[in-house]
Amino acid sequence: MAMQYDVKSAHLEATGTAVSGRVRLKGYQCLSGGTAGDIIFRNGGSGGTNLLQFNVPANTNNPFANLIPGEGILFDTDIHVTVPTSAKVTIFYG
Repeated sequence: MAMQYDVKSAHLEATGTAVSGRVRLKGYQCLSGGTAGDIIFRNGGSGGTNLLQFNVPANTNNPFANLIPGEGILFDTDIHVTVPTSAKVTIFYG
C-alpha cells in the first residue's frame, strides 16, 4: 500500500467547516484561549458524527499538538470543528 504525502493545512479561530470533501485528518495543533471546553471534530457539519473530541483547559496560550497514527481519521463529507471561545486550531489533512 502506497503512503500519501500531499498533506495540507487549515486554520480556524471559530467553530466551522475547516475542509470540505473526503479527507483524512493527519494531526492538529491547538491553542486554548482562556475558556475551558471541548474541541470536537465532526464528519458532515455541526450535526454530524463526532469522530474526535478532547478537552482544553482554561489556561491562556496553552499550545499542544498531536499527530494521528496510521493514515489518519477518515472524514467522508467534511471536517467540521467546534472550538471553545477564543481557542484556535490548525489541522493537517490529506
